[in-house]
Amino acid sequence: MTGALGFETRQVHAGAIIDGEAGARITPIYQSAGYVFDSFDDGVERFAGRSARRAYSRNDNPTNVVAARRIADLEGGVDGVLVASGQAAIAMALGALAEAGDHILTTDRLYEGTREMFRGALRRQGLAFEALPIDADEETWVAAVRPETRAIYAESIANPLGEVADLALLGRVSARTGVPLVVDNTVATPYLCRPVEHGAAVVIHSTSKWLGGHGSVIGGAIIDGGSFDWAAAAERFPQLHEPRPHGAPSFAERFGDAALGAYLRSVVVLEHGPTMPPSSAFLLLHGIETLSLRMQRHVANAVAVAEALRAHPAVARVHYPGADDGQADLVARLLPDGAGSIVSIKLAGGRDAARAFLDGLRLVTQMTHIGDVRTLAIHTGSTIHGKLTDTERERLGITEGLVRVSVGIELADDIIADLRQALDAVPARELEAVVS
Repeated sequence: MTGALGFETRQVHAGAIIDGEAGARITPIYQSAGYVFDSFDDGVERFAGRSARRAYSRNDNPTNVVAARRIADLEGGVDGVLVASGQAAIAMALGALAEAGDHILTTDRLYEGTREMFRGALRRQGLAFEALPIDADEETWVAAVRPETRAIYAESIANPLGEVADLALLGRVSARTGVPLVVDNTVATPYLCRPVEHGAAVVIHSTSKWLGGHGSVIGGAIIDGGSFDWAAAAERFPQLHEPRPHGAPSFAERFGDAALGAYLRSVVVLEHGPTMPPSSAFLLLHGIETLSLRMQRHVANAVAVAEALRAHPAVARVHYPGADDGQADLVARLLPDGAGSIVSIKLAGGRDAARAFLDGLRLVTQMTHIGDVRTLAIHTGSTIHGKLTDTERERLGITEGLVRVSVGIELADDIIADLRQALDAVPARELEAVVS
């Protein structure tokens, strides 16, 4: 699929398989664990990595390959791999780049589930993580890079407060230091932001969110941007340059700029086995086909919700990228088509006000998820950030009255009406602590 076609066309057609036997126009669900070898020697060639044909569905199912290639196409990357969840995508991407004793630099504004994995499972596996302020300058980032640093990790739009990472700045740091930039682009989606254009080497998605769009499947994607010079970074990443078993050439020799994607598929994902079911990839493909249409509506609704809630006396602050957070110029530069659809509100009355508000919702659903066509809301301090200390929550801006709203595609007036009636129902005593 050529890049000369528009985004809206490629989200429908990129990477598609037209089944040669039955003539199915949409990509079928290839519900098969493995694939028939043509001969003894064919099996040898497939397992030796000298054949482009697949051997097993743990890492290479045709339905999944189409979805991965479509996301890669939309992101401007050269290859993509699907896995079972967004968390798996993060773990596999960092597992491909780093090993015990290595160091990862991150921004200090990340989804709490990601931070929990960094300070938990991945730290126990020997990786060291260091967080810098999301607004740190270029020289601070460069100075923090060590000989054992293997990745710089950021979210394009942070969840839940919507801080925007300066991807162009981080891309320059990556180019100067020879350390790949890994960006979680879940909240922005490739429709609003394409990190590869700003210097990212790897892009990650929780495909359960806006890409799938309907809250029906869990999944993740890792996109190889094809923009990183792996040959120049051979000392940092010997796994891409060592000769393969059975006399096969190294990943860097065989795949060049796309070496990481091939290594992920053939080694890391194959060995760990976090496989996305092809039935889930099939549903994901259907979601991707309408991504641009949904994102336009998501963004328009989020802007309307943010504006409507600012004037309500129960709301002390509205968090939406670029609105009143000093990032307007950055948002205009990196997110010209919109800043996503997460609107977080700080209720003046704290936790009790949040409880009254959430329990008063009628249309909006109280649950943990984002990126659904339905509008969803959650009190983050007692759920997603519930394991943190009060001091840690305060440092991250997770106040007692913070409610995250993932704005859906319903009629904006209906969403706003439900949010307002729930806010109106917050008891007067919960409004006494109004913060200007």
